[in-house]
Amino acid sequence: MTEIVVVYELDRPGASGGADRGVRAVHAATTAPGRLDATGPRTLCGKDTFAMDTARWKPSEHPGAPWYPTEHASVVCPDCDAVMAV
Repeated sequence: MTEIVVVYELDRPGASGGADRGVRAVHAATTAPGRLDATGPRTLCGKDTFAMDTARWKPSEHPGAPWYPTEHASVVCPDCDAVMAV
């Protein structure tokens, strides 16, 4: 069974002037084949997940809620969101 994983595309180091890297975009990805504990290689919109951070938010644990954490609703990837809406 494939689960959806939420991943964060972060700002480049130093882009915000500090050590903290802000969330640039929130993407959805599948788990790696045969593994529920690892993110697959690509987001649903086709971006590489290698440099992205995995969110603690798991859509499967929040039935009826959006697939992404609501605090990042303003930076949700529209392409991933469109795939998730299908």
